[in-house]
Amino acid sequence: MSRKPPVPKRPPKKASPAELRDAIRAAALKLGFDAVGFAAARLDPAARAERLGRLAQFVEDGWQGDMSWLGERSAERADPQTLWPEAKTVVSLALNYGPAGDPLGVLDHTDRAAISVYAQGRDYHEVMKTKLKALGRFIWDTYRHELKVFVDTAPLMEKPTAQAAGHGWLGKHTNLVSRRFGSWLFLGELLLSIELPTDKAETDHCGECHACLNVCPTNAFPAPYRLDARRCISYLTIEHEGAIERELRPLLGNRIYGCDDCLAVCPWNKFAQAARETALAPRPATDAPALADLATLDDRAFRRRFAGTAIKRIGRDRFLRNVAYALGNSGTPASLPAVERLLADPSPLVRGAAVWALGRLAPEQVERRRRAATETDAGVRAEWQAGL
Repeated sequence: MSRKPPVPKRPPKKASPAELRDAIRAAALKLGFDAVGFAAARLDPAARAERLGRLAQFVEDGWQGDMSWLGERSAERADPQTLWPEAKTVVSLALNYGPAGDPLGVLDHTDRAAISVYAQGRDYHEVMKTKLKALGRFIWDTYRHELKVFVDTAPLMEKPTAQAAGHGWLGKHTNLVSRRFGSWLFLGELLLSIELPTDKAETDHCGECHACLNVCPTNAFPAPYRLDARRCISYLTIEHEGAIERELRPLLGNRIYGCDDCLAVCPWNKFAQAARETALAPRPATDAPALADLATLDDRAFRRRFAGTAIKRIGRDRFLRNVAYALGNSGTPASLPAVERLLADPSPLVRGAAVWALGRLAPEQVERRRRAATETDAGVRAEWQAGL
């Protein structure tokens, strides 16, 4: 949430609500946003009750996993005016990060790291924040209307808000789907203290399609529009802090940060276009980093390599845990030297994952290596025992 900027010296420009809306839209598009929508910053009682009910059921089922913060400040999540009582209008901004090629092509190269499209460029929080603050500055400097800026930094339900603003609808994979950009949109919001004309909310166009549900490697969708985060590869590789459950590890494949499967197979992607924002441009599959190279990263090298990206936020140990699992899934003995290196890693989390990888690639070595290992961590000792 941003602070109110200082008052400029020149007097504010006068504009009708419709003129102000059009000026904000034009300024946002000029700044590089791909779509701009306007929605009321209030909910009718029925819509508010539905949002709170869905969130409460999700938390009650325990599907949030380690993300305990999802159950906090639920009233604010369900209603922007609870978050900021002065809010009258939500300006929903969308930035396309669509890939130029098939993001799932890297899955065929098991010795390479599959990194989600959204994380291959600069950290989208920073890219979005820069543009949002510039738009907020324009509104304040020109029209002197109070506002607050959000980009995944406060309990505001971005996807339902984006649907209300006309960007798209919540698909069966629980992500936003756009008829113009498919499943590839970053979202950010401005809350304004003035009431502006709103856009027409988008309706659901998924129809009978279940492609996103059927492709999920871990069966993370118990039903359409419902996600059990505890089985989602994006959650497991990014949010989950400890060792990943053994039954799910083989299903990760070479996905070491996020998962694009349910997004990439959406039929509406046929209308999508490659991202214009160069800072967000993903790499082709042929340029994906080698798992063996990533396995050599110490903390300093990890921070240097992923500076300015979303990947840096999960930390080196969790990242190397994912790399170790991927090495175990690579199916090639050429991955063994990298696994052996990780068996001596300072992090118990990484060592435990490497033990599992060794059992996948060379099960005949597990007993001998277990006897030779001097291990003080109970979790890693349990991995050695489980690998026998």
